Amino acid sequence: MGAAPGDAPAEHPTSPPAAAAKRTLVFTYGTLKRGFSNHALLQDLFLTGDASFAGAAATASPLPLVCGPYRVPFLLNLPGSAGCHRVKGELYSVTARGLARLDELEGVSRGHYERLPVDVVLAADEGEAAVDGAVAYYAHRGYAAEMWARSGRRGHAEYSPAVAAGYVRRVDRPQGQTFLEQIRVFVSSQS
Repeated sequence: MGAAPGDAPAEHPTSPPAAAAKRTLVFTYGTLKRGFSNHALLQDLFLTGDASFAGAAATASPLPLVCGPYRVPFLLNLPGSAGCHRVKGELYSVTARGLARLDELEGVSRGHYERLPVDVVLAADEGEAAVDGAVAYYAHRGYAAEMWARSGRRGHAEYSPAVAAGYVRRVDRPQGQTFLEQIRVFVSSQS
């Protein structure tokens, strides 16, 4: 049976569309999650087809999740640290264009965060399902250990509304310093 005029050609069931082949799974644990201030970026990416929700997720092993200046969340690439938890978050599938927008938000080129691999599991009715190839935005290695020390080496299991209380949006922060300067002041101050 042939396709009707105007119908899109059928795709071969074993070959994914080109856009699907170039997607990256991104684990979000902070302000990009639903209900938080930067989720609007993901909503914009949904509208353009550059992101889709993959499910509720958690890190496969404990990692430190701390709050820095202005209650900004930071996942620290310090596996095996005492005082940390399996961090709860959300997993999104994003295109290369979507990933570039997330990199910009997270200040990857400015040394704010680093996009690195992360082992995560998706919550499923039957338990948990391991996910291959996910990435997360970690605090940059240039200040991660200092951030952990400043937090008293105690992390959070989830960036929840209670943990985020006191979060200050970028537009409401002092404009006389870069974010890295604000981080340096924060980690050098007493808790």
